[in-house]
Amino acid sequence: MRRDLVTSLRAIVLLTVLLGLAYPLAVTAVSQVVFPGRADGSARLIGRNYKQAPRYFQSRPSTATEYDAAASAFTNLGPNSKDARDAFNNSLAAYLKLERPYDRGLTAAQVPVDAVTSSASGIDPHISSANAAIQAHRVAAVRDLPLGRVTQLIADNTDGRSLGVLGEPGVNVRELNQALDRERR
Repeated sequence: MRRDLVTSLRAIVLLTVLLGLAYPLAVTAVSQVVFPGRADGSARLIGRNYKQAPRYFQSRPSTATEYDAAASAFTNLGPNSKDARDAFNNSLAAYLKLERPYDRGLTAAQVPVDAVTSSASGIDPHISSANAAIQAHRVAAVRDLPLGRVTQLIADNTDGRSLGVLGEPGVNVRELNQALDRERR
């Protein structure tokens, strides 16, 4: 029995050192070499609240307070949840109120799903190309920029699919808004 306990204790110590220290340190070292600048995290991957500024593209609704990465979480509401339905309806109404003055023909059916739902983390900075195209009319009008220039900035700040095949292309709202601020007008 004592022999079994000693063997078990050795296994626990060995696995703790191997999987709790050596492996994480090795992964960190490799990521620092292979992905310098990204291994430590990036503000590029965290959305920001632009709700009070119609001159900016709007991010997806957030479940985190003010897009706080430390408070990142999903809603955990099911598809039949009244709370989820109410949140989606409120987001849709706010979106239409913001965009309709610049696109009078915009209907609820044309609003992309990412405009009224949060991402899994609640802080994703990306929106769909369709969402950005709708918002482009407002941003161009408010900033007095040609729609073609705003559309080009959208294209310049659209990230492709991961590894060329995973997910959908997305527009990084944070970088797009920074590009808009650099425009001379």
